[in-house]
Amino acid sequence: MEPDGLMAQKTPFQRWAKRRRNTVLRTLIGLLLALPYTWRVPLCGWVMAYAIAPFAGYTKRVRENLALILPDLPEAEVKRMVRAVPRNVGRTLIEIYSGAEFVARATAEPLKGEGLAALDAAHAAGRPVILVTGHFGNYDASRAALIARGYNVGALYRPMGDKKFNTHYVDAISRIGTPVFPRGRSGLADMVRFLRSGGMLGLLIDQHMGHGETLSFFDHPAMTALSAADLALKYDALVVPTYAVRRANGLDFEIIIEPPIPHGTAQEMTQALNDSLERLVRKHLDQWFWIHRRWK
Repeated sequence: MEPDGLMAQKTPFQRWAKRRRNTVLRTLIGLLLALPYTWRVPLCGWVMAYAIAPFAGYTKRVRENLALILPDLPEAEVKRMVRAVPRNVGRTLIEIYSGAEFVARATAEPLKGEGLAALDAAHAAGRPVILVTGHFGNYDASRAALIARGYNVGALYRPMGDKKFNTHYVDAISRIGTPVFPRGRSGLADMVRFLRSGGMLGLLIDQHMGHGETLSFFDHPAMTALSAADLALKYDALVVPTYAVRRANGLDFEIIIEPPIPHGTAQEMTQALNDSLERLVRKHLDQWFWIHRRWK
């Protein structure tokens, strides 16, 4: 599972600017990791909200997305979201790099939700499972919690354009759990073998995909990959939405396992996944990554 494509390659200047930004991020991460966990997580959130977001264009993007999707949102709430959204992104970033300390927080509470029994049954039967989440709360907290329960959970991630940053990032997500598979041909064969062996594969569904299907998200057209449903139909896998809702203290999580999505057409199943995520985002608006260009 991956963050927004920080290194999507465009013009030479944009590539240079993003390399600089990633150098700053790597330096920031290194400094923060020297601090106690309960200091480092809120501090990284503050730095992202007040120092990085305004210059990276995240502040503007949050406003643009909210104006499009929730035009009646009061200005006071928009101003709060402009800070709260990147704050959650910053917390998520440093948590992913915090290894065992983050895993301890993610596994502190028991799993809950109507889909838990179905996951246990699939695990016992050796049936493949597609675990679908979004860039919400901390999406890797649910993976850590499921691994701690004894499930064999792999993750699909989007490789970064900056190879040095990608190596750094893959090492971090691997400390939470393995295997991890890069999106694309290089990881496809290993991912399929893993699924067919009865593994559980975690992936994110809420980024714009140019090769996807035009579906609805927050009542607006959103290009959405059908890959989760396609894999489930091809390998008779269970499709289960999973989420980690950040607690009010900013450090702990409520891990929710929703009921499986019934098999149907790939479009129907994927729309049901979009609807599932939307329902949760509406309850916790500031925990979704409104910094994404979801509606292009």
